[in-house]
Amino acid sequence: MLTQPTNCIKPTSNILFSSNSIPKTFSGLHPRLPLHPRTLSFKLHCSQYPNPTPSSSSSSPFQPLISILQVIPDWADEIKERGFRQDRTLYDHEKWVHHRSSYRHLRHFLTSLSSRVILSLIPPVIAFTLVAVVIASYNTAVALEWLPEFFPILRSSTLPYQLTAPALALLLVFRTEASYSRFEEGRKAWTKVIAGANDFARQIISGVENPGDAELKKALLQYVVAFPVALKCHVIYGSNMGRDLQNLLELDDLLVVLSSKHGPGCIIEFISQNIRMLKLEESRRNMLESNMSCFHEGIGICENLIGTPIPLSYTRLTSRFLVLWHLTLPIILWDDCHWIVVPATFISAASLFCIEEVGVLIEEPFPMLALDDLCKSVQENVQEALAREKLIQARLTAKGRTQTKKQHSTNGQPKS
Repeated sequence: MLTQPTNCIKPTSNILFSSNSIPKTFSGLHPRLPLHPRTLSFKLHCSQYPNPTPSSSSSSPFQPLISILQVIPDWADEIKERGFRQDRTLYDHEKWVHHRSSYRHLRHFLTSLSSRVILSLIPPVIAFTLVAVVIASYNTAVALEWLPEFFPILRSSTLPYQLTAPALALLLVFRTEASYSRFEEGRKAWTKVIAGANDFARQIISGVENPGDAELKKALLQYVVAFPVALKCHVIYGSNMGRDLQNLLELDDLLVVLSSKHGPGCIIEFISQNIRMLKLEESRRNMLESNMSCFHEGIGICENLIGTPIPLSYTRLTSRFLVLWHLTLPIILWDDCHWIVVPATFISAASLFCIEEVGVLIEEPFPMLALDDLCKSVQENVQEALAREKLIQARLTAKGRTQTKKQHSTNGQPKS
């Protein structure tokens, strides 16, 4: 069972079905859904951080100013979350050629303003740049004696920054490496799930030969195809499991899956019960049941990655280090740069916070993976395997007849 995350997000996804929204499945037609839509609510509750309650601060005179200051961060967060909901696609040869093109640097630079990483960093970068402007203006006013003499110029030695710069670099590198290791673990887990589903479907197609098990075989293949889709909906925020599974499962099965608290686990139970109903030898039945281990392993790894982030103390330390670094950067650089501290602070904040932002984004690996294409590939492979099975059987049957005719030739002698 998926453990509750430690953040306070409370998403609610509504699954609405209409009577005209069910097309054909890959293996047959399903009955139409009821006229009255059925709504499924999915909420993640957090006990560590309680819900904010209305307080007297909501009516304070600073509330309009606070609301204005929150506009840009809220806009940046919306862009970031919108990027998570974008569909990723698997690379083919043409995309790899485009990816390594010599024009990639120009292309990446010209599309900077559409990058969600860069746009999401507008609030902190603007904030630190404004701090640099304020410090530079203050020091200029003091130097020009526009302020009383007891106001000092804000300056400091660069030695503390020279000593702490390697520590900040190592902190960012380790933070990004830890996030990438989680991304790689999630990618490998899904590779095993997809490979296991393809192998499972192949064994079902070739191993279930009893004509009386045709309907069970068809249903079992549907469950195998539906499992990666259910797992994808289970680990990606905002997914609509009912919409994604309505073309893969029959209506009664779909309603059972949607009513369960754990969709992928429910489909595994469907697969297990279906295998027990097949008329198979015990050894072959055990072999099919052993293939479900890759599904259980995939669920375990995915839920572990979702429920356990990189230690929060490490993330907080990186963030606090970056904030203190850029708050004091204009003071450190004033003697050497003067007003150039403003663009210097801008470039430093944009560069270092981008590295930290990438680490935060790939810490949750599943929105970064092309899971829709991976799930679709399983369905296409099963369709192709079913069509290929009939073609190969017909071809082998024709070869067998030809071989039989050759063996019954006159006197069994080969023709000259």
